[in-house]
Amino acid sequence: MGSTIGVIGLGRIGAFHVGTLSALDGVDGLVITDERADVTESTATTFGAKAVGSAAELLASGVDGIVVAAATPAHASLVLECVDAGIPVFCEKPIAATAAESHAVVQGISGSSVPVQIGYNRRFDAAFVAAKNAVAAGELGWLHTVRSTTLDPAPPPMSYIAGSGGIFRDCSVHDFDIVRWIVGHEVAEVYAAGSNQGDPEFTAVGDVDTATTTLTFENGTLGVVSNTRYNARGYDCRLEVHGRDDTVVAGWDERVPVRNLEPGAVFPGSTPHDFFMDRFTSAYRAELAAFLQVIEGRIPSPCTAQDALEVAWIAEAATLSLQQHRPVRIDEVRQ
Repeated sequence: MGSTIGVIGLGRIGAFHVGTLSALDGVDGLVITDERADVTESTATTFGAKAVGSAAELLASGVDGIVVAAATPAHASLVLECVDAGIPVFCEKPIAATAAESHAVVQGISGSSVPVQIGYNRRFDAAFVAAKNAVAAGELGWLHTVRSTTLDPAPPPMSYIAGSGGIFRDCSVHDFDIVRWIVGHEVAEVYAAGSNQGDPEFTAVGDVDTATTTLTFENGTLGVVSNTRYNARGYDCRLEVHGRDDTVVAGWDERVPVRNLEPGAVFPGSTPHDFFMDRFTSAYRAELAAFLQVIEGRIPSPCTAQDALEVAWIAEAATLSLQQHRPVRIDEVRQ
């Protein structure tokens, strides 16, 4: 017998998750809701789900697990409500709008056995998993450098940017999470730089359109994270892990959005990735399949609220570093 899953929030990623869940083995039914009743009804019709009028109604509907894909400001309260109701919850990143609020959520659920999984999908991409396994197996020796890149083809709407918390909290967190996961140690210090050469509204809302963050891990490994909102060739997400004994990469497939100027080169040879949901379709499917196993008690949460909090501290330190033009130690911002 499978599980009945609730989905709260039916925007771009929420509707995508409904489609993914509807095709997964182990899902017996879907109950969905959004603040827009027309969106709830149309999505329910498309995917054969049950539409309800509110998050409270969904929480009381008898679902076995809940996916929170609402707007970021609602994440913290919804996670706490799910845990209080004893319902396993999968929450899209971030767990809360700020690091302080994330810390409050972690404290609020610390005494509960109800599992919480946070949606950092790159942990489920086949190549990123292989890189993690290679590091864990000692194949690279000690690590000296890890590089993670996320380059968006174009900015999201400025209305979204204005409420996003900035590039480090909205975009870079995926890179921060994956390098922390692969290195297997905590970040000790952060130095961030950023610039604006695109839409002047980035400056107006206190954000940057391009950023580079240097991370110093407690074990001495150095991390370099590169992000931009302007990469017209496509959606570029790559990882390099350099060790004393070997180097591995992820994201270098036939659709990597780069123009190779090496004479005679034929790689890459296919249409570039242009959207994150296209690039990580399999990873999204795998992380929701893992959530089903979490609900069934077969595995622990593969990405915990504590993991999300550690990433939030890194983003907080990066934001402060950019503002003050100096290195910031994590213990300066950690509560």
